[in-house]
Amino acid sequence: MANANWFVLPMSFPDRLSSLRKEQGLTQQQMADKIGMHVSQLKRYEAGTSQPTIDVFRRIALALNVSADMLLFEPDERGPTDRLKLQFEAVSKLDEKEREALETVISGVLHMHDAKRWQQNK
Repeated sequence: MANANWFVLPMSFPDRLSSLRKEQGLTQQQMADKIGMHVSQLKRYEAGTSQPTIDVFRRIALALNVSADMLLFEPDERGPTDRLKLQFEAVSKLDEKEREALETVISGVLHMHDAKRWQQNK
């Protein structure tokens, strides 16, 4: 049996747009119609020769029923580490007062970090 080493190559916005459109079974014309633009402009987005405005980007995300993050970022590019995800899941099991206390601690640490950065940039 052959040993295949699979890995995921990062996808650019044009690749992700094209892939998501195809996953939903939409032709370029159908997608263009859905977001209210000419198909030639959508083709430019998918070819990477043009970038959508924020308004068009929003319409694309809505038409594909995905978040803007999903269109822009790799799956784990923006989220917390696996360890933090587990900790956040544990936090959801705390009672209201415990969660509030933890939010206060996190907020305080983040404020200290911002103040330190601000002082260093002076």
